[in-house]
Order: sequence, then structure tokens, then C-alpha cells
Amino acid sequence: MKPRVYIETTVVSYLTARPSREALQEGRRQLTVDWWTKKRTEFEFIVSPLVFVEAGKGDVKAATARVEAIKNLPILALDDRARSLARALIAPGAIPGKATDDAAHIAICSVNSIPYLLTWNFKHIANAAIRLKLDYLCAINGYKLPTICTPEEL
Repeated sequence: MKPRVYIETTVVSYLTARPSREALQEGRRQLTVDWWTKKRTEFEFIVSPLVFVEAGKGDVKAATARVEAIKNLPILALDDRARSLARALIAPGAIPGKATDDAAHIAICSVNSIPYLLTWNFKHIANAAIRLKLDYLCAINGYKLPTICTPEEL
């Protein structure tokens, strides 16, 4: 059985983005495209309905490309357990209340025992300053925090 990887929306955005003149953005885009191409056989990629909602926002052409890229991936539900854990991640302030979707991505992975959460979101997800808090909050709620990483790390 292949290890499962939850693909968060920022990864899909970089995967389908147009080339950029900005070096950091272009580097992340290229890393994502390379990772996606090379790792498809090593991992089982998974998304949630939330990823579809976020991917479908914005410019119609870009949104269509994002949704097309993930349309055949398995989908995990945002169920009551995940909603409850997401609230638990927000309540003590580990994740700010304005970032409920970010808390939901983490919660979906945790309640479904997904080993990896792949993201380029450094503000509220791949953030070393909050990772210990997230790990603790997941543990006291009976779950394990997934390994949160970027395509470059995985």
C-alpha cells in the first residue's frame, strides 16, 4: 500500500500556475510540477471537498485547470470528527479564527490518519511556530498530526 498524501490547495495552485518571473514563485511552481510528475507512482494523492471549493475560486481559466488536475483523486469527507477537531485547533488560538479552512485541512488529515499533508501555506499550516501546538491539540483530542511538508521536503 502506498503512503497517502493529502494535497492542500496551494500545491494544486502551484501545479497549474503559469510560469512566473518572480524567482521564488517560479521555483515553487517548478518544484511542484516535478514532484507531482515524479511521485505519482510512489504515493496515493488525496484531497477533500474543501480543496475543490478553494481550487474552483478565482479566474475561471485558472480555476478550471486546478479542478481538472485533481478531478480523479480520492476525496476525504469533512465530517463531524474533522469539524470538531478543526474547532479545537482554533479555540486556543493555535490557528486564527479567520483561517478555518486551514484548520479543516489539518483536521481532515488527522482524523483520517493521513501520514502527509503537502502544502505551500507557511502562514497557518507549514509553520514551525505553531506545529508543536497543533501536535499537542491533535494528541489531546485523540489524533496524530500528519507530517506537514512541502513538495521540496517530500
